[in-house]
Amino acid sequence: MNKQYDVAAYVWPAYTGDEPRARQFWEEGVGEWQTVKNTGPKFEGHLWPRKPVWGYVNEADPNVMEMEIAAAADHGVNVFIYDWFWYDKRPCFEYCLNNGFLKAKNRERMKFYLMWANHDATLAWDIRNSDLGGGCVIWNGGADRREFENVCRRVIDNYFSQPNYYKINGEPVFEIYDLNNLLNGLGGADKLHEAFNWFRAETKKAGHSGLHLQLTLWSDKARYFSSIDKNRTHTGAEMVSLAGFDSVTHYQFVHFLDIDRDYPDIIKDAAAEWEHLSKTYPVPYFPHVSVGWDANPRYKTFKPGVVRKNTPAEFEKALHMAKAYADARPGQPPLITINSWNEWTEVSYLEPDDIYGYGYLGAVKNVFVP
Repeated sequence: MNKQYDVAAYVWPAYTGDEPRARQFWEEGVGEWQTVKNTGPKFEGHLWPRKPVWGYVNEADPNVMEMEIAAAADHGVNVFIYDWFWYDKRPCFEYCLNNGFLKAKNRERMKFYLMWANHDATLAWDIRNSDLGGGCVIWNGGADRREFENVCRRVIDNYFSQPNYYKINGEPVFEIYDLNNLLNGLGGADKLHEAFNWFRAETKKAGHSGLHLQLTLWSDKARYFSSIDKNRTHTGAEMVSLAGFDSVTHYQFVHFLDIDRDYPDIIKDAAAEWEHLSKTYPVPYFPHVSVGWDANPRYKTFKPGVVRKNTPAEFEKALHMAKAYADARPGQPPLITINSWNEWTEVSYLEPDDIYGYGYLGAVKNVFVP
């Protein structure tokens, strides 16, 4: 019997012109495709421009998402992790999920879950001003207790009961991106623990057996603190225990590795970090693989930090390593996270382009589809 793996790709829900709040960043009305269309090379050998094989499609259109779901599932990607935002006391960038994915007729082929992308919104999305730096905060990603409860009620009511919401041991999975922002908004580690207990209780009241809280890790050298607990800092492993997280994974190689080098060297260090985390954290670590990294499309001037030699063949080797990690841990769910389905402006995507075609999706299929 062939083993089933949960191959989960992050989705950046900005490739639509339907989202009103996106117009301040991409005024042409096609979402961040505007940046993709207008990007050129910043150095000799820079592989830009790049064009999507499917065109500059509207990912808030259910017909488009039916095509994308079919392509993903046929190639072994069976979970989407939607980046989910809450800014200025209301949700943001929900159109691709609500109007596209959830209205697709074949949505049952894919599971999904949410990663609350609770980082601050800065000028980085707006190429007209991004070179000024990320210090200008447009929307704060933090949330006090009242806003935290509003967030939780929305995801419980609108998403956890969806028939294809991804669960671990019967519990809906909810990932949190920026732990420091969460700590600062709620008022410290003790308040965070109380808020999580409330979240779990509310999830059970809604008819679920429990709640699986997942943390996005950054560097394991990071120390977590809040503006309230000024004299208390914690390692990531300590914070996981204090807050009550159930598992950890990563979002991007750039968050914990030197990525300004060749991909084969990067993935060796990534695999070593997986092993380290599996031994030092009190909860399961799910292995993460990034396709690449290059944020230059979002800037007018060159920004160092570009992954090199991240061909589909090398990406496939990284997937084999992640599969081996999962196989060596039969006691935990075989979940593997990938950055990403469509992070075009960070050059870390599975969607087919005019350079490698379906190469990256083909790599997933070679590893995970019997």
